[in-house]
Amino acid sequence: MPMVMYSFFDEYDFSGKTVIPFCTSGGSAFSDAIDEIKDMEPDAIILDGLHIGGSSITDAESRVSEWVQELGLSK
Repeated sequence: MPMVMYSFFDEYDFSGKTVIPFCTSGGSAFSDAIDEIKDMEPDAIILDGLHIGGSSITDAESRVSEWVQELGLSK
């Protein structure tokens, strides 16, 4: 996870909030980022995230739409 994200989670308290991670990358995906967020924000709800890799960018819009619908966030 980029250092700026560690600073972000240090600065803000997400207790009682829902965090929905997403990222793009050339191949590293989330690595340990989800577990690290859970460790830094133990009182937050951390949902499964979405990773869009460079090799799957052509269908990214449909993947994001499906993911948002699964989360129940679309209207």
